[in-house]
Amino acid sequence: QMQLVESGGGLVQPGGSLRLSCVASTTSFTGYVMSWYRQPPGKQRELVATVYSGGATDYADSVKGRATISRDNAKNTMYLQMNSLKPEDTARYYCNRRYGPLAPWGPGTQVSVSS
Repeated sequence: QMQLVESGGGLVQPGGSLRLSCVASTTSFTGYVMSWYRQPPGKQRELVATVYSGGATDYADSVKGRATISRDNAKNTMYLQMNSLKPEDTARYYCNRRYGPLAPWGPGTQVSVSS
C-alpha cells in the first residue's frame, strides 16, 4: 500500500512562496495521476492541483496562476510551488491519487500565511 509523506510547509507572509514536496513509497508512482489537496481550518478537504502521468496539469481556480504542480517519477516525488501566497491559502496540504482508490492519507504539511 502506497505511503505518502508531505513536507515543505511553514509560516510565510502574504506574497511569499513555498515549495511543497510529496514522497510516495510505491513502485506504481509513474502510472498514477497525483494531486495536491488542502484542508483549511474548520473546512472540508479540497482539491488544489493535479498532475497527470505525462505531465499535464490542472488547477483549482483559487490557485490558478499562483501554483505550479510537477513530478519527478524517478524520485517518486511530486511538488507544489506556491507563489503570491494569500491568507486564504492557510491549510494543511496533503497529496494523494486523483483517481482510483486513495492511499492512506499522510500527515500533511501545514501552510500558514499571516503577517
